Amino acid sequence: MDQRKPPATEEGWYALHDCRSIDWDAWREAPQRVRDRALSEGIGFLDAYEAVEDAEEGQTAVYTVMGHKADIMILHLRPTMGDLDAAERHFEQTEFAAFTEQEFSYVSVTEASGYTEKSREYFEGEVDDDSGLAQYIQARLHPDVPDEEFVCFYPMSKRRQPDQNWYDTSFEERAAHIKRHGDIGRTYGGDVNQMIAGSIGFDDWEWGITLWSDDMRHIKELLTEMRFDPSTSQFAEFGPFYVGRRFDPSELPAVLAGQRVPTDDESVPETPADVAEHEHAPADAGASHGHADEQTASDAQAGAHAGGDTDSHGGTHPGSAGEGDHPHSEESSEEADSGSSGSSGGRPDVSADFEEIDDAAQRLGRLGLHEGDAYDAGDYALVFHSSADAEDIVDDVSDLESNFDHYDRHVQTAVRADSGQTYVVSIWTAKDAAETAAGFLKDIDGVDEQLGGSLGEGAESEETEDGSNAQTAESSQSIRETLESAGVYAGQPHGEDVYALVVYSEADAATLDEEAADLRSAFDRYDTHVQTTVYGDTDGDLSAVASLWDTEDAAQTASDYLTDLPGVVGRHGEGDGFGTMGMFYTVKPEYHEDFVEKFDTVGGLLEEMDGHRETSLLFNHDDENDMFIASQWDSQEDAMAFFRSDDFSETVDWGRDVLADRPRHVFLA
Repeated sequence: MDQRKPPATEEGWYALHDCRSIDWDAWREAPQRVRDRALSEGIGFLDAYEAVEDAEEGQTAVYTVMGHKADIMILHLRPTMGDLDAAERHFEQTEFAAFTEQEFSYVSVTEASGYTEKSREYFEGEVDDDSGLAQYIQARLHPDVPDEEFVCFYPMSKRRQPDQNWYDTSFEERAAHIKRHGDIGRTYGGDVNQMIAGSIGFDDWEWGITLWSDDMRHIKELLTEMRFDPSTSQFAEFGPFYVGRRFDPSELPAVLAGQRVPTDDESVPETPADVAEHEHAPADAGASHGHADEQTASDAQAGAHAGGDTDSHGGTHPGSAGEGDHPHSEESSEEADSGSSGSSGGRPDVSADFEEIDDAAQRLGRLGLHEGDAYDAGDYALVFHSSADAEDIVDDVSDLESNFDHYDRHVQTAVRADSGQTYVVSIWTAKDAAETAAGFLKDIDGVDEQLGGSLGEGAESEETEDGSNAQTAESSQSIRETLESAGVYAGQPHGEDVYALVVYSEADAATLDEEAADLRSAFDRYDTHVQTTVYGDTDGDLSAVASLWDTEDAAQTASDYLTDLPGVVGRHGEGDGFGTMGMFYTVKPEYHEDFVEKFDTVGGLLEEMDGHRETSLLFNHDDENDMFIASQWDSQEDAMAFFRSDDFSETVDWGRDVLADRPRHVFLA
């Protein structure tokens, strides 16, 4: 038998259809703050990828999926398979991914092939690059994801049975099938858009078909009619079908809440990034945290949703040009509409493409960043040199820092200048997180030297008499682990799973609460706000406002408002010493007096400890059983000496019976 020649093909963007189910039991059981953080990271990921901040070009869209097969589908189109690989693994690093399970995925590449005379002219180079046909085929290879409400994805193959083998038919017979099939597809122009991607050697089927429409009945009618065409009835085999509806990343909270999406404008849940819109200070080249204006989820979608800044909707009607051995193909005329690629950005190269160094701590020291103030022992630093002026790149670095702040392992990212040279410094708690960040930082203007190294050894554990590991604690991470070993939840390294700000005031608690009420109402509009509470002591000598937020940037923004409250005398982190350690306890009403007496006893012990400055017990102005202990120390190690003590362990055991909820320990400096 003669060897049959396959049609010429050209490939474009690589595609990943990532279908995930939600672990609804785990989601319902998770604390609200954990769910809020998961939503924040999920929105941040989807926003960044829909805006194509990770690659030079491409598209991303997210859909609900109806039925039992999955709950959401993320569609990525990117120039390289490495981009898809990074996108899939980047999602797994988000807190939201922990509540999902990948039920189905499909890898393919957009494809054009030559079955008709016109397409053969294109592949043989007889068509000018600026011709309508050439531009149209390029638009098929680099499509814009349309903004139609519904999506339908399914994989398919051509049948290879002894008496029905597509690949044993002649070129002419296959071309005739494709032309007739395309004639059907063209009748649905304007009602159904499509994307055809080849997957031979990529996945279990030979093609992946993605259809979009504002009315699923159009897709049903199209596929029904095509079922009766011989190219389908004789030669087509189909995989599972996934049907869903597109939603904006900002509507992820509504999706998880079971609300209808798209939501009305008035009911769209505000994203955690929205709080950053309120009077951020300009980014400072010498600051460890920039506060440049951030995009909201809706702003990030402007120009990116459904195809970037182009007007085309990419996949035109089924039966158009250059689409390979699949059921929906035929050539278009040379007047076919052209398309363009999406927006640009930096591709995350998660490989360690920087030079490993041993003197990272010394280099940071020359830039004014020192252990204990700017980072903890065991963190990992990137030090990238840029030939650009510091003031020219500070905004871009600040924008990256705002994105990095979605991740708990990020410590800080900033621009530093030394002896007329410009450096970008990014500090993380783990090397693998820094490696991912390097892929973004290397695209900063003028970066020509890329270095990275560990910032000393992290805290080592030591065996206690009962065999448990107690941390020697040079960092807030070790504090958290020590508390957990004692059965006290202390959350993330920055302090539980929230960022906290405490402002002290000379005003009495009642007056302060009246002034803080309006602020609290305003803060409650934002998903990142956990709580803002006024506390006072029994003598009326000390009042405090404790404000808890899911992101550090949001807490910093809130501080600008809280410091305008009457009688403010200070906030955490000011002056020397360790600052404030905030301990929140909710006590069962019947044990209120017992808890106060216990505090007096423990307070007496604290006064005798080295490094202790002051510890005060304050009560919620609205609920006396909600208490806040503000403790001042000379250093973290001094504070840890108490947490490692037998007295603290006994207090923890005693508290199990008297507390109405688990305690929260938030480290504020």
